[in-house]
Amino acid sequence: MALLSLSALLQANTAAYAAPARFDRFTYKGYSTEEIAIKPGEYRNPILTGYYPDPSVMRVADDYYLVNSSFAHYPGLPVFKSKDLVHWTQIGNAIDRPGQLDFKGRRTSQAVFAPDISWHDGTFYIVNTCVECRGNFIITAKDPAGPWSNPIWLPFEGIDPSLYWEGDKAYIVNNRAPDEPPRYEGHRAIWIQEYDWRAGKMVGKSTQLINGGVDIGKKPVWIEGPHIFRKDGYYYLTAAEGGTSVNHSQVVFRSKDLLGPYVPFADNPILTQRDLDPARPDPIGSAGHAELVQTQNGDWWATFLAVRPYADDYYNTGRETFLLPVTWKDGWPIILPRGQAIPHALNAPDLPAQPKSPIPTSGNFEYVEEFDGKTLPIQWIGIRTPQKPFYHLKGGALELDSARPIGDLNGAPAFIGRRQQHANATVSTTIRYAPVRDGDRAGLAAVQSDRSNLFFGLTRIAGNTVIALYTRDAADADTLIASAPVSAAGPVTLTIRTHGATMGFDFEVDGQTQILKDGLDATLLSTKKAGGFVGTIFGLYHYTPAA
Repeated sequence: MALLSLSALLQANTAAYAAPARFDRFTYKGYSTEEIAIKPGEYRNPILTGYYPDPSVMRVADDYYLVNSSFAHYPGLPVFKSKDLVHWTQIGNAIDRPGQLDFKGRRTSQAVFAPDISWHDGTFYIVNTCVECRGNFIITAKDPAGPWSNPIWLPFEGIDPSLYWEGDKAYIVNNRAPDEPPRYEGHRAIWIQEYDWRAGKMVGKSTQLINGGVDIGKKPVWIEGPHIFRKDGYYYLTAAEGGTSVNHSQVVFRSKDLLGPYVPFADNPILTQRDLDPARPDPIGSAGHAELVQTQNGDWWATFLAVRPYADDYYNTGRETFLLPVTWKDGWPIILPRGQAIPHALNAPDLPAQPKSPIPTSGNFEYVEEFDGKTLPIQWIGIRTPQKPFYHLKGGALELDSARPIGDLNGAPAFIGRRQQHANATVSTTIRYAPVRDGDRAGLAAVQSDRSNLFFGLTRIAGNTVIALYTRDAADADTLIASAPVSAAGPVTLTIRTHGATMGFDFEVDGQTQILKDGLDATLLSTKKAGGFVGTIFGLYHYTPAA
């Protein structure tokens, strides 16, 4: 293959192809491993496919609102609205200004964990934790689409706070250290304290409600994500137990008094998949972190997180949002009886019909972003909080300046993308870019974490402009997997094909398509290998090293 000289490339492209990198479009097409037929009157699980973990749900009149964790991705804390609990439309991001929170120094699976959304007296509240930042905080908004306030920081230890409202009083319940030396790794407790919502401060004493979990004699781990609600004279406290992996579960306690004592349900857990055969077809696993909501018709439903592995607990899409009906037995709520598999399809809630969201959130779908608007859709996210804009929409294209490299915790990289929402997905973009120095690069990136990611695009190696594929597999440095010289001056179309555990990489120049690499092991982008709590983000990336 003839190699176009660098000088000729630069002469041909000085005006149109010089930095910043210019991307003409971004396309995504995804489909799930499982083949599920949805009958009339049914809905499909998950209701939010891809990396949308830790769902918190609530109702105001006949409107439902939901918020998810986003960790160190920015903008963060996506907020959704629905009227039927099935079809959701993202209406905002609660963290959308650099002045609210600064994620500098935070890895992708740190920062904002497990938000809780509630409403009182005309105001929406999100209470949350910024791990490795300043701890627990509250933000408020009159409109759930935003803007949301700057944080009110709260003076207590722990994670996963939620608000319980009783009349005109508010209480915060959360995971904290137990009131004794921990007996084992993962020994935590659930506490409650009153919150003066008018003054924005904690008042009164803290009370420990749950020590360890359902049965401390069995050394339960990581009791977290607590929520309290009241029904028929009882206070119910639900929480996750067992950690967020395959032993994840949801448990419930109840009490006649808000401050306890709380008695565990004899048939706990009320949701888990840990007892099922992991080799079952189309498995859904790691289920927990649920919140219950009552409809205007009196029915009860629960949102929760779970995962869909493509093999052996490998999944690149992160933890997703699911929905199940809640039944009541002898005064206790049950999300799913022990031994039953979470269904991929079941009867929809008895709520008014709602059209599908213009941007799909469930099932198989595809979309094209032409970059012809004034702003990017709110589904686009980056890594850490940018202190200045690094992208611009101009002339039907997205232009990316250079910023920090991926993996540098000191700031935000020039990376902007969308969640991988299916085990099988094809992502493509057309780029115009001329690398000037060795190490210059622009193209597609797939990022699971700061240390587990890949780059596919244009770069320069030893003075030659090439198409290259680099990976980081739980590492701090790139490994060059494959490269090919650029043989002509012109826009290049880059395509990543992922099918469960494997990926392929194609590029098109002057109407000719070539395969750079097929059969790459995609498990490097799985949670099982990379660790953490997020899912893979496919996006656009530009980096120019310092001279």
